[in-house]
Amino acid sequence: MIVRLSLFHILALALALSSGLATAAPTNRPTLGYTRVAIETSVGTIIVAVDQKRAPRTAANFLTYVDDGRFDGVTFYRAARRKSAPTMGLIQGGIDSDARRSLPPVVHEPTTQTGIRHLDATLSMARPNRPNSAMGNFFITIGPTPTMDARPGYIGYAAFGHVVAGMDVVKKILAVPTCCGTGPMRGQMIVKPIVIRHAKRLDGKAKPTGGVKPWLIGRLRKPAR
Repeated sequence: MIVRLSLFHILALALALSSGLATAAPTNRPTLGYTRVAIETSVGTIIVAVDQKRAPRTAANFLTYVDDGRFDGVTFYRAARRKSAPTMGLIQGGIDSDARRSLPPVVHEPTTQTGIRHLDATLSMARPNRPNSAMGNFFITIGPTPTMDARPGYIGYAAFGHVVAGMDVVKKILAVPTCCGTGPMRGQMIVKPIVIRHAKRLDGKAKPTGGVKPWLIGRLRKPAR
């Protein structure tokens, strides 16, 4: 049987297909609108694609931390496993509370604005319990986490990219022993934090802010042995 489609149906189908492609997660290759970053850890490398088109402010903030070397030597310090499904949850890393590495807080870009939802392998910004407060801490989801999305009366968290390689490393970090912590992080602090040795762009040119890295000043002042 031959099905004849009207021009209207053909245009509607084309629009649906193009919309699906536009919102599809990037793959591990150069992709227009995205910048890939390799996060080299002590247990393997995670490659994320940062969405500069839909979350420009959050993406720019993250890339500045990368370009400045502010993530070099920090850790993944939190592994939050779901009680009902321990292989799912999130891992969190970044500068923690090291003010020497911090940049000014970034303006919040909610999921209702960006359209980037907290699905499996989503990269998002951690923040204190107030808007426009995210700085240099981020998390990666393992499994869909819709409770992180914005909704009426709740600003949610600013998702700004996805993991495109190295989810096996993410899952390995999620499974490490945890303890301690307070409040929402109770029992979720990694006993032996996973070191982020280096984070670097894989696409485009780095744009460091310049100047001496503040967290290296103490080392530079130490006398040579």
